[in-house]
Amino acid sequence: MLADSHCHLDFPDFAAERDAVIDRARAAGVTTMLTICTRLDEFEGVREIAEAYDRIWCSIGAHPHEAADHARLRSDQLIVLAEHPKVVGIGETGLDFHYDMSPRDIQERVFRTHIEASCASGLPLIIHAREADREIARILKEERPPPGVLHCFSSGRALAETALELGFYVSISGIVTFRNADELRAIVRDLPLDRLLVETDAPYLAPVPYRGKRNEPAFVGATAAAVAALKDVAPEHLAALTHDNFFRLFSKAAASGG
Repeated sequence: MLADSHCHLDFPDFAAERDAVIDRARAAGVTTMLTICTRLDEFEGVREIAEAYDRIWCSIGAHPHEAADHARLRSDQLIVLAEHPKVVGIGETGLDFHYDMSPRDIQERVFRTHIEASCASGLPLIIHAREADREIARILKEERPPPGVLHCFSSGRALAETALELGFYVSISGIVTFRNADELRAIVRDLPLDRLLVETDAPYLAPVPYRGKRNEPAFVGATAAAVAALKDVAPEHLAALTHDNFFRLFSKAAASGG
């Protein structure tokens, strides 16, 4: 059994064949998926997907790229939406200083709003971090949210260590299979097995041997196999561990069962 801890099943890339995409995932042993909200005005579609399928859950949040459109976001708005039984996480949120699609001060303000909602609801924070390691580490140390996850991890060792100290998990995407990802692979070798998750971030970042194709949850097994090789464990063992880790972190999903 595998859990894809981060995908975007509501994106237009999947609209024409969403059932087929989910069927292929099931056939590949991906029994659990978390489909991620990136804008509050698109949450209804995200939620409807989670409601329509067993063992698919969702999150509520605004991606840092979208922070400018959520500058007045209040934590109580997130908290109310997070009461839905299929909502198991807050985000994705965080900081992206690579593209800077929203002003940095607004990104930080919106990030802290998500942290407030995570603290109030007890739901895990789902963090997007790109070229903002120092700032994210500082904010997490200041705010001390409940354990969450650094999604699609491609940051430096210092942020991983800070996150682990705060009880966070680290989710590995197809980037770990890329030719130029030696630094990431070195970090993954040292991450504790009980804090690892795997994800696709579909439709993005398809792992080798699917590189260049549209990513989908069925491909998470390739990422899990690459991580298993780095950790010197059997792929089946890594799959089971990360599946169990998913439900330990997203305990609301474990409690609901479907």
